[in-house]
Amino acid sequence: MTEKSALHPRNLHRDPYDFEQLISCVPELKHYVFVNAYQSVTINFSLPKAVKLLNKALLLHFYKVQDWDIPEGNLCPPIPGRADYIHYIADLIGEKDPQNSDIKGLDIGTGANLVYPLIAHRSYGWKMLGTDINDISLKNAEYILSQNPDLFPFIHLKKQPEPERIFKNIIDKEDRFAFSMCNPPFHDSEESAMKGNFRKTKNLKKSTVKKPLLNFGGQQSELWCEGGELAFITKMIRESALYSSQVLWFTCLVSKKENLSKLTFLLKKIKAVDFRIIEMSQGQKISRILAWTFVDPNKHKDWLLQSKM
Repeated sequence: MTEKSALHPRNLHRDPYDFEQLISCVPELKHYVFVNAYQSVTINFSLPKAVKLLNKALLLHFYKVQDWDIPEGNLCPPIPGRADYIHYIADLIGEKDPQNSDIKGLDIGTGANLVYPLIAHRSYGWKMLGTDINDISLKNAEYILSQNPDLFPFIHLKKQPEPERIFKNIIDKEDRFAFSMCNPPFHDSEESAMKGNFRKTKNLKKSTVKKPLLNFGGQQSELWCEGGELAFITKMIRESALYSSQVLWFTCLVSKKENLSKLTFLLKKIKAVDFRIIEMSQGQKISRILAWTFVDPNKHKDWLLQSKM
């Protein structure tokens, strides 16, 4: 088997999964591992339990995260893709020191899984603030932190009391973040989310599945909102202008390529100084990071230095 060369060069998951190693971390995973028709050792990615156990093993083995777990039905993200987002942000802000705890990041919609803050700190030493509108998700994220007390000084959580807001109530006057990141709700309805998952299941060669199942899970706030990702990111861009001096790079995943033209037009309209579209791919899936800043690129280093004081 070849490496997953489409992943970022610093991604720890470029090589094929070593299931013997992962099973030693989470023994229960062995019940879901098999040899497929191509003589490759794998799991059935259409089974939520299998995906969750794989994530638990990956987080323990590569990132020393103890007792990671999420409630049934919550979003169970693919770890390699989530790690890619973190590494591309490191490139964006020009900070690749694995122990730079001076960098502060903001994760919008951290969810019950807390994956972005966990990977960000373990990979680069960054401090992270994770936010969410869902009490159950935040409670589970708090549980994960309680099982990893060494993370207490570096990862904090904050509830967004107004679901229609993104940065308001979260960014205080004295806050300065090197970046914000977000995995937005991509769909505009539950039906759309289910259809999208059914297509994903078929892409995983599970064409015999008759009923669409959310194999990676997800609550409403994680998967869909009125207007879908275009409406959500549009709101994010408009609100970001109010915090232009407190966040160096605003970033967000964009699933649908056709939304980019409208989003970049809006960025020009609100006078973002610079914006980037960073493509990421994992297997058959291609996603994009849309990143924008209101700070002159020539002043980015000075901005970061001042934020560390």
